[in-house]
Amino acid sequence: MDIHELHTEQVNPASETIEEMSITELTAYINREDQTVAQSVAQVLPQVNRLVEETVQCIRNQGRIIYIGAGTSGRLGILDASECPPTYGVNPDMIQGIIAGGSEAILSAQEGAEDSELAAVEDLQDHQLCDKDIVIGLAASGRTPYVLSGLIYAKKIGAKTASISCVKGAKLSAIAEIAIEVLVGPEVVAGSSRMKAGTAQKLILNMISTATMIQLGKVYKGYMVDVQPTNAKLVKRAKHIIQKTTRCSESEAEEVFVRSKQQVKKAILMQLGQLSLAEAEILLEQYQDHIALAIGECMKKE
Repeated sequence: MDIHELHTEQVNPASETIEEMSITELTAYINREDQTVAQSVAQVLPQVNRLVEETVQCIRNQGRIIYIGAGTSGRLGILDASECPPTYGVNPDMIQGIIAGGSEAILSAQEGAEDSELAAVEDLQDHQLCDKDIVIGLAASGRTPYVLSGLIYAKKIGAKTASISCVKGAKLSAIAEIAIEVLVGPEVVAGSSRMKAGTAQKLILNMISTATMIQLGKVYKGYMVDVQPTNAKLVKRAKHIIQKTTRCSESEAEEVFVRSKQQVKKAILMQLGQLSLAEAEILLEQYQDHIALAIGECMKKE
């Protein structure tokens, strides 16, 4: 398929006189187009659900989630991966992002890097990819050579594979075990896939990481109970979470926060079950760090 035939390259009829629009008209037009993205994502939820099932199982089996992409797609993968450790207290190795062109491409476009098939293999080898991992290829066009090569290599060594693209019949889809094709329609500016296509990818990545972390027990009553209190704001948030989830007083939250060595999840379990830190640690280990299951067991004993 010629590049000009791709869904991501089509001209939006409503943009024919875009240069004549006022600022007010432009922002209203862009906003209308953006509102269609969530509807497009809704159409691929069954595939997203399958992928989340795989990512959860992957982590439980001591594997890793690795996003690989180029340009906007690559940056979105790195963004999602980098936000998981402070939000959910996971090891930075658990969810990783790889971008064509390396770290320089995060801040400055390295457009030629997306054509290097060898670089993708080398990058995955540098990350010591193994058959326990899952590699998720990100490419709005569904045909980026760097990403295609990465998925082919991942499949060759036995890793699970998935893809997220914004075209129908993507080349990536023919390789990936789970293929997500979210069709957002022509961009406001033809070919500018950082807009609706990028937004769709971001929404799906949010779902993957968030749903995975919830399934792994890192959220309780809507709160991020594995948050890392690494600054003043996060310390306050941590104590607030303890107070709200256990319905204790501010002073009680402060006291158990200290006793738990500033570990929010353990503090909650200690407060609800009247446990020592050691007892909370044993119970969480028994339930693979899943707080809701640990609390359920604790409540049964009362």
